[in-house]
Amino acid sequence: MTCIQVCLLSYGYFQELIMTGTWGNDKIGGTQISSLFLVMCNRITSMGIAVLAIMIKRDTLMPAAPLTAYCAIAFSNMMATTCQYEALRYVSFPTQTLGKTAKMIPVMIWGTFLARKKYKLKDYLVAAGVTTGTTLFLLTGPVSAKHSKDSRTTAMGAVIMAMYLFFDGFTSTVQERLFKDRKQVSTWNQMLYVGLLSALVTGWGLMGEEEYRRTTRTCAGGGGGEEGAGEAERGEQIFILLMIRDFGALLFATVMTTRQFLSILLSCIIFLHPLSGGQWVGTCLVFGCLYMKTAFHVWKK
Repeated sequence: MTCIQVCLLSYGYFQELIMTGTWGNDKIGGTQISSLFLVMCNRITSMGIAVLAIMIKRDTLMPAAPLTAYCAIAFSNMMATTCQYEALRYVSFPTQTLGKTAKMIPVMIWGTFLARKKYKLKDYLVAAGVTTGTTLFLLTGPVSAKHSKDSRTTAMGAVIMAMYLFFDGFTSTVQERLFKDRKQVSTWNQMLYVGLLSALVTGWGLMGEEEYRRTTRTCAGGGGGEEGAGEAERGEQIFILLMIRDFGALLFATVMTTRQFLSILLSCIIFLHPLSGGQWVGTCLVFGCLYMKTAFHVWKK
């Protein structure tokens, strides 16, 4: 549990450090790291982890479903992650992290329309609590990134976060449907081919971009924190798998909720994000609802 928290908190720290800073010694004052470049690096890393797990489990490296079945997941997952990174150019890390907790709302919407799922009253109560807390956070204090002084950039950040929620909710729903419709698809097989397709798309999208060339020059010169972020993510994946295997998904969900709260605290301390009293109330309300959701699963069992 401690190892997971250390890796995830480190990943959050490096994510904010990379996306809010400029790197290198270009004449124009430095390079901002491309979001697509980070997504491509992450997908290549996830592919390596998936191949290792498949070899250990002696599973097949061949796609367990037609590649077309992975396309929608790969595209929406790529878009969601790109929006997650890009939002940090416009809104603060606490705002981005808290906004991500609201993804259960689009998941429920997509589940209703695509999978014809029905949700219980407690699910709607938790969603309402998270929405209320997030709204309170947004309305009672500063939400823009420290380097951003224009209100239009804050609005852009809100639009990008909405896109993140849209695509992330779609990804989770379609992944669940793929597992249900095709029993032969394993977690690792899906992770491998979703990562492969995402890496190909992001690589193609980066071709010819001046930002990509400047990014690679900066990384080659050791100007960014990509190595730290990559190491944190690789460690995170390994410890997550071990925890789910030994303690189950329920405790893992609790740890992830705790990680999000601690990430906000850490960001406020290190990067000096001022939060108002109303924002702290909204934050506590959101995470209180998420812990309540975990408690509901315990009572159900």
